[in-house]
Amino acid sequence: MVAYVIEALQDVTLDIAGPEGRLANYDLMSPFVWTEGDVYRLLVRVLPRPLGPTDPTGVIWSGDSEDGVCFRMRDEPAIVPGPNPDDAGGCEDPTVVHGDKGNYLVFYTGVDARREQGALLVAKGADLTDLQEQRVMLKAPEGEGNIKEATLAKGSDGQYRLFYEYARDGASRIGMAVGPGVEGPWTVADDPFTIREDSWDNWHLSTGPIVQSEGQDPVMFYNGATVDARWRIGWISFSSDFTRITGRGIEPLLMPPPAKDRTATDIAFAASCLECGRDIWLYYSLEDRILRRAKVVRYSPEQ
Repeated sequence: MVAYVIEALQDVTLDIAGPEGRLANYDLMSPFVWTEGDVYRLLVRVLPRPLGPTDPTGVIWSGDSEDGVCFRMRDEPAIVPGPNPDDAGGCEDPTVVHGDKGNYLVFYTGVDARREQGALLVAKGADLTDLQEQRVMLKAPEGEGNIKEATLAKGSDGQYRLFYEYARDGASRIGMAVGPGVEGPWTVADDPFTIREDSWDNWHLSTGPIVQSEGQDPVMFYNGATVDARWRIGWISFSSDFTRITGRGIEPLLMPPPAKDRTATDIAFAASCLECGRDIWLYYSLEDRILRRAKVVRYSPEQ
């Protein structure tokens, strides 16, 4: 059986002054990192700590790095709440896809002004600080809520899969939609997998990044939790056309270390990953406020 092993951990820092190089008095979540040539790019959700009653639940900022660890943040945010009513309450969970004509497509969660509904929105533009078009890509049907945390992948059948988190009956689940391109149109399909009642992911599930390596099954580093929201990071693999599961880790791949502050949230949450040879760098958040990356190595029976 294939195994994924953590072999190194590194703090990810932003160059705006604050404790240990982090943003002062702000929480940091959902670090989405990708490369363009030799440059690492970052989008990250930023929100005040503590969150006030009128504060947005997130503003998305961008940054650049030469080493993928220390990022220089730009002077202006990439995506701010409003004037669209679908994201007037906050902008969360960025995912970047390169569209046609060199444009960026940024999928993100828009929270309405009353903080009651989250929908999956997309912004488009040639520059991360000049994203002109913003529209709703997917909204929850009646009885479900808060579509968020987009992950996109192209199957061997030529169709794209849009994985997302949604809420049902007091729990988070992972949904999937199928479409001919990165902008859809999307047709909702059956959930790709579900909870395991006797395991660490027995209540909540949320999407994580997917790695697609030549000759290997696509693997998602997903997020799972118990009913008391103790989030861990695990892995699951699929056939190349995403029609069946080919493997799933028994134990969590990554757990948060003991928190220095006993009131901190017990959470590790995967957001993006990069392939570097046979290594995978997995970017994630801890305690909903600290950014980190882990070096993940894949081992197979042939090795």
